[in-house]
Amino acid sequence: MTPELLLKQWLESRLPADAQTWLADAAAKLRNGSDTELYRSISLVTRKIGKADLAPTTAELKQAGVAREGWNPSDWSLDQAARIYLLLMSGTDGATFLRRLDQLCNTADVGELVAFYRGLPLYPDQSRYVLRAAEGIRTNMKAVFEAVAHRNPYPAEQLSEPAWNQMVLKTLFIGSTLHPIVDLDRRANPVLARMLCDYAHERWAAGRPISPELWRCVGPHATGDMLRDLGRVLEKGTAPERNAAALALASSPDPAATGLLWAYPELSIAVSENKVSWQTLAGSA
Repeated sequence: MTPELLLKQWLESRLPADAQTWLADAAAKLRNGSDTELYRSISLVTRKIGKADLAPTTAELKQAGVAREGWNPSDWSLDQAARIYLLLMSGTDGATFLRRLDQLCNTADVGELVAFYRGLPLYPDQSRYVLRAAEGIRTNMKAVFEAVAHRNPYPAEQLSEPAWNQMVLKTLFIGSTLHPIVDLDRRANPVLARMLCDYAHERWAAGRPISPELWRCVGPHATGDMLRDLGRVLEKGTAPERNAAALALASSPDPAATGLLWAYPELSIAVSENKVSWQTLAGSA
């Protein structure tokens, strides 16, 4: 089943009769419809549909992942789902779709922007939206940034390494969390590891805290002075920071990392027995 059919099915099962009728009429008018009809329908969504949570079931989330690998609408609302549904129903020509999306984003409020950016992995001709995604990453609006960065497979699939690295670094800079970023571990790279260690030094120099999650992308590429940074965290860090450093050392390919971790047997055992993980650290953050 396609994403637009799933969205239609989910919305119909949750909306009252009058809202269902309005949505069906709006979608019918959009088939080969004008730009004006699309923009008018999108602007009426909140009034007609409301902002209740979509709250997909476990089975529906599984359907989403089958329809589009990596699609996770777990935190979508009904109005967001309706906006993306109407946008998808307006046509599948990539050039026209991008032009309409840009126009919608240029006049959107925060809530609408969150919807449009969450929909990125569902749009036709995926490579066309890299600049749009970059615009979302540059924003100062945290909710909009997280609509691109969190639970969204688009950045991992389409962003260049420099753009990806900047997104991960900005996630920490604005006080957000790394664990909802799709394919965070797969796209870790040596340049990002160096950038994160440099950022850690800036924070240390300013006497400011560092998210334990920072070390997740450092570990697989940690060697040399990066190991010394992790050793500093083991020696001086808080309990979550020390757990993070231990996990990072366990993922390092450098034999010296193993020796450093063994100097702290309680942490080495906790990691080897899976008593600490990036998931548990994220849950305690």
